[in-house]
Amino acid sequence: MEANQPHIIYLIERCKKSDKNAQLQLYKAYYKAMYNTAIRILKDSFEAEDVMQEAFLTAFTKLDSYKGEVAFGAWLKRIVINKSINQFRKNNRYEMAKMEIVPENEIEEELFETNKFHPKTILNAIQNLKENYRIILTLHLIEGFDYEEIQQILNYTNENVRTTILRAKKKLKQVLFAEMVYRL
Repeated sequence: MEANQPHIIYLIERCKKSDKNAQLQLYKAYYKAMYNTAIRILKDSFEAEDVMQEAFLTAFTKLDSYKGEVAFGAWLKRIVINKSINQFRKNNRYEMAKMEIVPENEIEEELFETNKFHPKTILNAIQNLKENYRIILTLHLIEGFDYEEIQQILNYTNENVRTTILRAKKKLKQVLFAEMVYRL
């Protein structure tokens, strides 16, 4: 999507002048990716659609704050993720698990060989994890956020982000291996 950046920059400039056609073109260029991001967090198509619409409205009204330091799609995705998590919390479905603080020297990430599994199998396994594991793995593995960014988005401490990601990956590995054994 961002390979077409000069066109996107031109559309953004037109959107700043309240050009409805430019807004529609930007929407069409990004709505699928933004919807997919919202649905992975919310797990509800109607809520994901609402959040995505709100995110676009927010983006169009705050285009003056877009400085072009990151790709427009990344800036928009951040808005979608923040709105999705806020909606998720508003629904009172978000339960933060109490985390024990694990010293950093005790945290060792094991190599996880995902090439043994079909990507849809991994995505389905992530979607079936408990909520805090599903959200943190979606942000980390699918959306590509680093620990600091996740810490800011979820208001977790650095230790809790590391611990939760480690535990979520461990649980994901258990689920995937159980599925692999089941298929045998």
